[in-house]
Amino acid sequence: MTREMVFKMEREGLLKEGDHVTVSEGFLPSSCYYTIDPSLAMSANYRFTERLTAREGVVTKVEQNARGFYVTAQFEEP
Repeated sequence: MTREMVFKMEREGLLKEGDHVTVSEGFLPSSCYYTIDPSLAMSANYRFTERLTAREGVVTKVEQNARGFYVTAQFEEP
């Protein structure tokens, strides 16, 4: 199963389409979030039932809008 996730990137040029990325998982009291290592971009918060099982993926899209830079990455999950 393929899963896509969107990450917020603060500066332009840190990632590009086709880059292989590794993510680390962080925990909050009622949710979790993911960071593309080494701290290049951060995901939104997800419920524990929506946790990502894969830790490696591929960047499929990098886009800029009025709110900043956003990276879409695709992960293969079992």
